[in-house]
Parts: sequence; C-alpha cells; structure tokens
Amino acid sequence: MRPEPPDGGGPGPGAEDMAPPGPVPDSRQPLRPLGQHTPAAWPAAPSGPGPGRPGWPPPGTWPEREPWPPGTSWPPAGPLTGGPPAGSPPVGSTAPGPAAASPAAGTAGSAQIGTRRQRRGLFLLLLALALAGLAVALAGLVVQILPRTFSAAQKQQITAWEMGKRWRQWPAGEIFPPTLHYQIPALVLSGSSGLTLAAHRAGIASQAPCPAATDPAAAKVLLSHGCTVVLRATYTDATQSLAVTVGVAVLASPAAARAAQQDLSGLDGSRLTPGLRAVPFRHTVVARFGDRQRQLSWDQATGPYLVLATVGYADGRRRVNESSNLYATAEMVGLEKGVGGWVAAHLGAAPAPPRCPGGPAC
Repeated sequence: MRPEPPDGGGPGPGAEDMAPPGPVPDSRQPLRPLGQHTPAAWPAAPSGPGPGRPGWPPPGTWPEREPWPPGTSWPPAGPLTGGPPAGSPPVGSTAPGPAAASPAAGTAGSAQIGTRRQRRGLFLLLLALALAGLAVALAGLVVQILPRTFSAAQKQQITAWEMGKRWRQWPAGEIFPPTLHYQIPALVLSGSSGLTLAAHRAGIASQAPCPAATDPAAAKVLLSHGCTVVLRATYTDATQSLAVTVGVAVLASPAAARAAQQDLSGLDGSRLTPGLRAVPFRHTVVARFGDRQRQLSWDQATGPYLVLATVGYADGRRRVNESSNLYATAEMVGLEKGVGGWVAAHLGAAPAPPRCPGGPAC
C-alpha cells in the first residue's frame, strides 16, 4: 500500500520511491550493530524480481556499501571522510559561473597579464641592447680594417717629426753635397740672361754647440728658441776667390726657427749681422777665411732648422766696403743664396704624405 498524506488527498510526495509491499520486519526485535550482521542473519529473500529479491536493484544502479569492519561503532570516533573536497560549494547550491567570479580571481588574472607584459618588455630591451652591442662591435671592426686617416694637425706633426730627424739620419754628404750651383743676375752682367756657376765644397766641420758656432749675440737668440747643435760646411766659388760657410742650426720646432729668424733680423745678405762663424780648413784655398774676412750674412728658416750663411774673400782679405763694386757684391749674394738656399730647400722639403695601409698594427 502507498502512504497517503494526512489530509487523505491522494499519494504523497515520494510515494513512487517507497518500497513495494513485502515482509515487514518485526519492529520489536532489537537492532543489531551493522558490523555484527552476517549474510546468514538476514531473512531469505523471496524469489522473483523486485525489491528485496535477488537481482534487485539492477547492477550499477545503486552503489554498494562496504560493511563496517568488525569492532567499529557508529558514528566513527575520528572525523568523517569521503565528503566533497575542500572549497567545494555546499550541497544544493550551484557553482559560480564566469559572471560570478570573485574579485580576487580578477586581480590574479590581471597580475598574470602584467607579468607577461613585463617579461615581454624585458625581452625586447635585452634584444635591443644585444643588437646595439653587435653594431658597435661591427663598427670597431670596420675601423680597424679600413685604412687609417690622419687629421690636418696630425699630418703637420708627422711632417715636422720626419723633417726634424733628418739631421741625425742623413749623412753629412747629403746635407752638404760636393758641388752646388748658384747664379749671377743678368743685371750686373749687362746681358739678357744670368750666369750659372758651380761652388765646390772645401770641407765639412764637426757639429758644434750653438755658442761655439755663432756670434755671442746670435747664440743668445738661438738658445732662447731651443737651439741644440749647429752643422757647418765651407764652399768656394768657381774662381776660388770667394768662400762661403753654410750652417744649419737645429731648433725646437718650425715656429721656433721662424721666431729666431725674426729676432736675428737678417736683411737678405745686404749687410753683415751677428750670425754664423766662418770655418777655415787647412791646406785648402779657404785656409785663410775666418771671421774677419766675412762680408755679408744670410739666413732662412725651413722646418725646425735655421740655415745661416756668411761669405767673404778666400785670400784673407778683411771686410771692405764693396758698395761701389756691384759685380763683387752680386756674386757674393748669389753664392750665399745659391749654396745656403739649396741646403735649406733640401732639408725642408716636404716628406711624402703620411699614410697608413690599415690594420690594427698601423
């Protein structure tokens, strides 16, 4: 029979879930603990399908409950297990959907997005730095491989250095060659062209300090501009009647040489000024040529050198006024300019432009 509700209106809720009629156990019998029941203690089940009969419920419909181990009581002494996992929604409630996500979950998602963006930015920054370093390394390699170039100031310094070491490296015969040429102007010859003559070297003197090779007044000027040494040689003219001593004063720099020339105030051989001392050589035609025989003086700055010259008679004649003898004066001026000018041009010739073939060793 189906149970009815108290008001007798028909089957109540859950009436379909009630077990069908069958043997009803005697409620006066004392209940045994679950653990003391054995399969033999249960009453025999009626035959046929249905609740309480073999084959009911169908397999897989209701979960089978394992019997409590012997000696256990209900409820268990420890905490119950097997319930829903921690954090699960309570029974009868629905799990929150995406729209019902908590603010904490949104904050965690935003933090993950921010972390990803930071990692991406850091990666891009490192990539940019690596590319910049690679570019700098390639630029340095190109600079090392390509030929090296010099600035204008560097070229000037290299040129001055090349010129400044010539007096040490060149042999004396290259600075003062055996034969040089000079000219007599056409004006004094009453002709249409000048006359070219040869001057021959009588001897080369040993290098001497500036005070020993120049007059005291000239030595003072030269020393104030860094004069270190003076090189000298004496030549005779084509007729061996004139002698000229040429000297090379080695100064500190080209600027010092120009300043020394300005201070000496030489007037291009037109008059005698304090300057170079004459060098005679024994057993030669210039043996009697000394300081008292000097007639004219000349000087020219070239590079770090100041080239000086003094000319006079080789036969020992002392200085005389030759203003009325135009030919003698012209030949003296031509001799000292020709010999001294060649030495100055040779020492002061510009060296080859400095260049570097390239490479780290340059």
